[in-house]
Amino acid sequence: MSDDRTPVRPSRANLLPYGRQTIEEDDLGAVHAVLRSDWLTTGPKVAEFERLVADHVGVREAVAVSSGTAALHAAMHALGLTAGDEVIVPAITFAATANAAVYVGARPVFADVLRDNLLIDPRSVAERITPRTRAIVAVDYAGHPCDYDALQALAARHRLPLVVDACHALGGAYRGRPVGSFGVMNVFSFHPVKHITTAEGGMVTTDDPALAERMRRFRNHGIATDHRQREKTGSWFYEMTELGFNYRLSDLQCALGISQFRKLSGWIERRRQIARMYDEAFAGLPAVRPLQTAPDVGHAYHLYVVRVSDDRARVFADLRREKIGVNVHYVPVHLHPYYQQQFGTGRGLCPVAEHAYEEIISLPMFAGMSAGDVHDVVAAVRHVVNDGPDRAAAA
Repeated sequence: MSDDRTPVRPSRANLLPYGRQTIEEDDLGAVHAVLRSDWLTTGPKVAEFERLVADHVGVREAVAVSSGTAALHAAMHALGLTAGDEVIVPAITFAATANAAVYVGARPVFADVLRDNLLIDPRSVAERITPRTRAIVAVDYAGHPCDYDALQALAARHRLPLVVDACHALGGAYRGRPVGSFGVMNVFSFHPVKHITTAEGGMVTTDDPALAERMRRFRNHGIATDHRQREKTGSWFYEMTELGFNYRLSDLQCALGISQFRKLSGWIERRRQIARMYDEAFAGLPAVRPLQTAPDVGHAYHLYVVRVSDDRARVFADLRREKIGVNVHYVPVHLHPYYQQQFGTGRGLCPVAEHAYEEIISLPMFAGMSAGDVHDVVAAVRHVVNDGPDRAAAA
């Protein structure tokens, strides 16, 4: 595609991002109150935030950490994975899902995805289980919960732990039950483009107190107690019982998370409203096909992903020129150079994921979008897919 094409007047004056945070006065007030307190980190807001999330998803324990990636790493560590172990992960996900297995010396094994929604395919998982398999990681891609009936049955049959990467799905549900309660451990992210934010941050939910305790040590250098615990007992003594990292989430961030979490249900409903507007707008546009949603799930809509029949590279470039900040989620992980060089992966390993990657585009989706924003996206998409080939030929 030539770079000297005839300029097209954008639909908007400013770029509409694919996702962004919403920060309100109560959020600023919550952070300000912590700044005036005695505890900026390892203080009471950490446990309060953990309890809030654990109660919401209906589990006994939650462990706050510094990012979604740290949460994945902590989960892999808590399982005791090591060199020679295999962990099955979906091909369509952010690289961190697979990277976390590599961090502990394990080998990621990539499963293909379902055509309709790009979630991990339980049949592909079953085909990849070997005597070296030690865990299955499912990803609630775009905010759509996986088929947990099938995955839990498969994990139980092979006596494997199911870990859920729910970083896209906070506030979602599967058959009426909240996401965050289906795996042995369930991982969330609080990055600014997610449903709520702590700037950077993550959390693991679990019903297993032993796993939770191991992750709490892991986030604190492998030390058995933190500063606040020692302050309460008036003790200075501590012991490092295993090798860990500094993956702590501060009280400042947890205060922001608590304030944001109270607005989660309203923000999820707004995302669903936007998704319904998109669904209706694209229903008569054959060149744009939204991913399908199962009838028994509560979709959290971290992303709104469509497949385009036209050349994806052209559609992407034209929408960006229209000031619509589209993105692509994701390059299949097994096609990244690192994985091809280190693990010998490549094209043909997960054909459904590879074909989908050539067609998918993520449209703007965040709770702060106005009706006018949605209109601009729809108008730009219609303009690009209807008139794009002629415009692309113009010079």
